[in-house]
Parts: sequence; structure tokens; C-alpha cells
Amino acid sequence: MKNPEQAKAMIMELLEADKAEDIVLIELAGKTTIADYMLVATGRSSRHVSAMAEHVSELMKPCVPSVHIEGQATGDWVLVDTGDIIVHLFRPEVRDFYKIEKIWQEPESWIAKSASKAKSQQMESIA
Repeated sequence: MKNPEQAKAMIMELLEADKAEDIVLIELAGKTTIADYMLVATGRSSRHVSAMAEHVSELMKPCVPSVHIEGQATGDWVLVDTGDIIVHLFRPEVRDFYKIEKIWQEPESWIAKSASKAKSQQMESIA
């Protein structure tokens, strides 16, 4: 099994070779125990997203005990879970809608905004 650093580099190289756009690496170590890294990238179409997910899966199968893929049939948002690395592949408009990397890159500010909004709504319901 490859270490997470090697696997991360292999997946990033593959995504670049597959012409993925706007590749973002998020270090999760210390933020969560679900994985060490998250990679987020965009494909030009559903077909492109699904193909990239398949390539990541095939690349990692010999290196990790299991690879799990969700969403490949539609190709709008495909998640590839390799254990230490989670790869999110999106069509452009789906990625723009969910903005998943912002949640993990700035969790403190996102949580603070959510808490402030909830408190404001609570105060409005009391009044």
C-alpha cells in the first residue's frame, strides 16, 4: 500500500493528465479522522467526470484495500473514497452550487456564520 503522500501525488498527476480543472488539495489531518486529504476537481461534462473517477479508481485499486465510488452513473458529482484520500469530482455548475471545498478550507468561519444565522432565526421566532 502506498503512503498517503505518494497516493496524493499519483492522483494529482492523474487528474492533471486527464485535464481536470481547478484542482484543490485540502489537508484534513487534524480536522477530521475520515481521511488525510481531500482533492476537489472539475470536469467539463458528466462523461469527463465519470471517466476521471474510473481512472482514479483503477489507479488506486492495486494500492489500497478498497476503493468506493458514489455518483458515477450520473457524473454530476462523483466521490472516490480510497481511505486516506477522498476525491470529489464535479461538473462546473454542480461544484459552484455546493462549494464543498469552502466548508473544509474555512470551517471556523463557516461554523460561526451558521451559528450566527441560527441564533438570529431563533431570536426572530421569539419576538
